[in-house]
Amino acid sequence: MVVVNTQAVAPDFRMPSNFKFGCGAHKNLVQEIVAYAPQKIAIVSDRGVAQAGLVDKLKEVLKSANVPIYTFTDISGEPSFELVESVTNKLKEENCDLVIGIGGGSALDVAKTSAALLQVEDMKPYLSGTQQIGPRKTPCILLPTTSGTGSEVTMNAIFGDEEQELKRGIVSPALLPDLAIIDPELTISCPPRVSASSGVDAFTHAIESYISVRATPLTMIFAEKAMRLFPEYITRAVHNGSNLEARTGMAWVSALAGVSLANAGVGAVHALAYPLGGKYHIEHGVANALLMPYVFEKIGTTCTPQMVDVASFLQLGDYSAQPAKALDAVVQYLFELLDTLNLPSNLKDLGIQEDALAELAESASKVERLLANTPYKLSEEAIRNIYENAYLGKVGASL
Repeated sequence: MVVVNTQAVAPDFRMPSNFKFGCGAHKNLVQEIVAYAPQKIAIVSDRGVAQAGLVDKLKEVLKSANVPIYTFTDISGEPSFELVESVTNKLKEENCDLVIGIGGGSALDVAKTSAALLQVEDMKPYLSGTQQIGPRKTPCILLPTTSGTGSEVTMNAIFGDEEQELKRGIVSPALLPDLAIIDPELTISCPPRVSASSGVDAFTHAIESYISVRATPLTMIFAEKAMRLFPEYITRAVHNGSNLEARTGMAWVSALAGVSLANAGVGAVHALAYPLGGKYHIEHGVANALLMPYVFEKIGTTCTPQMVDVASFLQLGDYSAQPAKALDAVVQYLFELLDTLNLPSNLKDLGIQEDALAELAESASKVERLLANTPYKLSEEAIRNIYENAYLGKVGASL
């Protein structure tokens, strides 16, 4: 059910100006960079992607361009704002004038943010969020090697704030690349755990943006298609990673959900996941996947028509005649998904102590941008109770 807001003017709809999708698409990269006439190319990636040989593969593709290449691959885990500043300074020192990011969301976030900051003298106001990054002057091309974050099609970048022990996002149209090349072949080497967590992360983008208070009929089209494709491909992509059909399907899920996320935003699941990533360095997709059923058990009561839609998209049944039961079906599906994909289903499995829940709730309650995008006003007490349910591994407790 698409709810149309008759009072507000729909916001601008943004996505990369050029978007190429298909198996083998990365092999045409030389032709794509001709228009930019680069003098020196920066390739930004992470250690795992480099070890898998994908950075060398990309350099081989670029060899015929006869352009010097500087490579930075010293990224592991969740990147910090300090790392972004360091990478940007290195790219400045190397006089790079084209940035290519290849990897998962962490590498792509660092690549596109560094490209956007190459033209500024003082980066701190932009990294702190007090000032929005202006138009980017350095061309940027992104190639994802996972299907999940959607970083290649969004205006968002997420980094760890080491002082606050919290993950924090920056948003700017400058973070949209000039070109997104989505090649499912590049995701074949993605290991099962990462395939699972990133894949569910993509689904989180789709379902949260679908119920977002900023959702529009246009964003909901992208979110709906992502949710319809997700159950068809996620299990095969995780447990049979060489299946190119499944990898292609999940690449579409990630891209479509990413476009919806970029324009409608996400909500409480991400808000509660941020402290887990910032303080305990829990992988972003794992945190989202674990928290999703516990969060939706609460907030789903305020968007029953959308839960009926989601149940239909996931092929859980037609609940149009009994809409109140749709939420139960969706929550049950989310729990079963964790088991099917071998992902943790409670905070104890992640090593979180019970006495940490109050601090987590306090931190999450400060993620106001995302909580305000949720169709349920969650108090700090309600957030803490959601964490308590996630710690115990149960839903239905009094909130």
